[in-house]
Amino acid sequence: MPSAVAVRFENVSKVYQGARGELRALDGVSFDIRQGEFFGLLGPNGAGKTTLISVLAGLARASGGSVTVMGHDVVTDFAAARRSLGIVPQELVFDPFFSVRETLRIQSGYFGIRHNEAWIDELLAALGLADKAGANMRQLSGGMKRRVLVAQALVHRPPVIVLDEPTAGVDVELRQTLWQFISRLNREGHTVLLTTHYLEEAEALCGRIAMLKQGRVVALDRTSALLAGRASTMLRFKTDAALPPAIAAAARVTGRIVQVKAHDAAEVETMLATLRAAGVKVEDLEIGRADLEDVFLEIMQGVAA
Repeated sequence: MPSAVAVRFENVSKVYQGARGELRALDGVSFDIRQGEFFGLLGPNGAGKTTLISVLAGLARASGGSVTVMGHDVVTDFAAARRSLGIVPQELVFDPFFSVRETLRIQSGYFGIRHNEAWIDELLAALGLADKAGANMRQLSGGMKRRVLVAQALVHRPPVIVLDEPTAGVDVELRQTLWQFISRLNREGHTVLLTTHYLEEAEALCGRIAMLKQGRVVALDRTSALLAGRASTMLRFKTDAALPPAIAAAARVTGRIVQVKAHDAAEVETMLATLRAAGVKVEDLEIGRADLEDVFLEIMQGVAA
């Protein structure tokens, strides 16, 4: 039996009027996120991800279409929709006059929640903030402030958790702590919507993924299906030499690391022969399957499957 819908975007559009005319940030975006899903929303800068989340949160009004959270329309039933959401924003927004615990108590009060010290203590412990509970927000590092933002988003126990680039610029320890806790909440039934530029995180965590490009959904499927549908062999190696033009045209180069797609074993052999003939010294050669980053770039560049 299919799960009920937690979040529904139905033909959502958002148009901004500017000095240079009309800017269409969202163009007919439609998809559902089912209750209990860990869902990824991916796209390059300017694709419309943050605009879509702003519409979901009620911070921006859609020019057309509708959005519901747990059955509540974000415009006509805003209060109920907002109670169903816990949103961790990209920006570090905090009140410098309160301690961490006071901040969480105040956030609880916004939702009419009192006497939830046990849950606040659990959040502080799970996010590595227990020893900072009495510290003023001004005294915290950027990573610690981001942990508090996560705790604020969860303090009212929302059924839907929205994470907008939650690990941007944070250390490895916080990333691991955050994902362990969020994964636990997801197993307990919370729905999670994640936007991230760390595609390895999306591949590891998200059961389904939507990809946005110029305000439109250009891919929507299970993560495994996206990978399988565009699966190919990837050559990965290091070199200091200039690549032969035929390989350079198709390669993705990051520093000394070269990645090139091949469709079959014969093409792998041809590439290696071309490199040898050109005198290119290859180090740390790996032959493996495409990952989500490869799939993402292929879709964004409009290459056919």
